[in-house]
Amino acid sequence: MKRARRAAPGPLPVLGLLLLLGALPGLWTVLLRREEEARREREPEPRAAAGPPPGRWGWGRSPAPRGEPGGGGQKTFRTLLAVPAAKGRAERGSEGRFAAAGSPPPAAAGSPVERGIFWSRELEEQVPPGFAAEEAAAWLSAARAARVASLERGGCGRSSNRLARLSDGSRACVRYGINPEQIQGEALSYHLAGVLGMQERLPPMALALVEARGRQWEPVREELRGSHWAEGAVVSLTRWVDNLTAVVAPAPWGAEAGAGRRLQPLSAGELGGLPPSQLVELVQWSDLILFDYLTANFDRLVSNLFSLQWDPRVMRRATSNLLRAPDGGLVFMDNEAGLVHGYRLLAMWDPYNEPLLRSVCVFREGTARRVAELHRRRSAAAELRRRYRAREPLWARLGFLSERQAELLQARVDFVHRHIAHCRAQAAVL
Repeated sequence: MKRARRAAPGPLPVLGLLLLLGALPGLWTVLLRREEEARREREPEPRAAAGPPPGRWGWGRSPAPRGEPGGGGQKTFRTLLAVPAAKGRAERGSEGRFAAAGSPPPAAAGSPVERGIFWSRELEEQVPPGFAAEEAAAWLSAARAARVASLERGGCGRSSNRLARLSDGSRACVRYGINPEQIQGEALSYHLAGVLGMQERLPPMALALVEARGRQWEPVREELRGSHWAEGAVVSLTRWVDNLTAVVAPAPWGAEAGAGRRLQPLSAGELGGLPPSQLVELVQWSDLILFDYLTANFDRLVSNLFSLQWDPRVMRRATSNLLRAPDGGLVFMDNEAGLVHGYRLLAMWDPYNEPLLRSVCVFREGTARRVAELHRRRSAAAELRRRYRAREPLWARLGFLSERQAELLQARVDFVHRHIAHCRAQAAVL
C-alpha cells in the first residue's frame, strides 16, 4: 500500500516565517532593554566621584508612504494638537520666518500657537537651551584626545556597555553594539539631529576605536579583556549627564492611549490654559516625535505603544530612552535603533511610528523650515553625509547609508513635509 505524500508548504507559510525572522532582531532589542531596565531597578546607580562642580547641564516608513497625511485607516490616534486659528486677528508680516500661501492668521498675544501650526516665538524662547553647540564641540574635542582612565559596569544601558572615566575628569557612556549597525545608527541619528536643528536635545557623541594597546585604551587594558569587546570594534562615547529623571508621556498619550480611546484634538483654549512648563515640554515632544519618525526609531515611545498589547498601563510609566534635565529640558538618549536598524524593520514598527507623527499638528517653525528645505532640494541624505564626514573623524569605519536607506530617508522627509502642509490646510479652514 502506497503512503500518501505530504504536500509541500505553499508560499504563504514560508513568507510568514521570513517576516517573523526579520522581526526577531527588533523584538530581541526591546526585550534586552526591558531586562536591563529591570536589572537597573534592582541595582543602585554608580555614585559620582568627586570632581569639579558641573556647570549648565548641557556642557559637563515605510519605504513608500501609504497614502497622503490625514487619510483614513488610523483607528487609534487623531490629531493631538490641531489648534484652530483665532478669527478676526490682524495678519502680520512674516519677517523672513517660515510661511506659505494659505497660512492662517497669527494668534493673539499670549497664545502658544501662531498661524495655526507653529509654536509661538515667545514659547520657544522658554525651552531650555540643552547642549549648546560650542560647549558640545569642546567636550567632543576633549573626549577624543583623552585617555580612558577606568571602565565601570552599570548606568549605561546594556550589560555590554561601560561607564568610562576619562583622563580629563569627565565621564562618558561607552556603547558597544550587538552589531555595528547600532553604533552606526547612533552616530547618524546624532548628526541628522544637527541637520534638523535639534542636536541640542542629544548628548554630545563621538566614535572611538577599541585598541587595547593604543594610547586611548592602554590604561584599561585589563578591563577590556573582561568586557569581551572585539579588538578594532567601533564604539560610541556619549557624554554622561548627572541628575536626569524619567519622563512619562504627556497626558494625551498617557491618559488616552492605554485606555484604547481615540485621542481628541486639543483646542486653542485648552492649550492656552496649560501651565508654561507643560507647553514647553510639548514643544520638545513635537520635535521628538518628528525625529523618531524620520529615523524610524522604535526604541522610545513606539516600544511603549507596542507593549500596550500586554501592559495596558505602560503609557503611564517612564518613556524609554527619554530623560529630563533639572531645568526641564528633554534629553533624547540612546538613538542606536534609528535609521539603519529601524529602516530594516519598517514593516513591523511603522504601524506605531506613523500614527504618532499624525498625532502632532503643531511644530517648531525652524524644524518645519528645515524639513521644507530638505524636501525642496531632495538633499536629506546628501546633507547628512556632508555633516557626518565633516564632524566625525571615524565615519569611514562604519560607512554611510546604503542607496536604498538614503531613498527611505528622503521619502520620510517628504512624508513629514506633506503632513505639515496637511496640518496647515486644516488650520486655515477652521
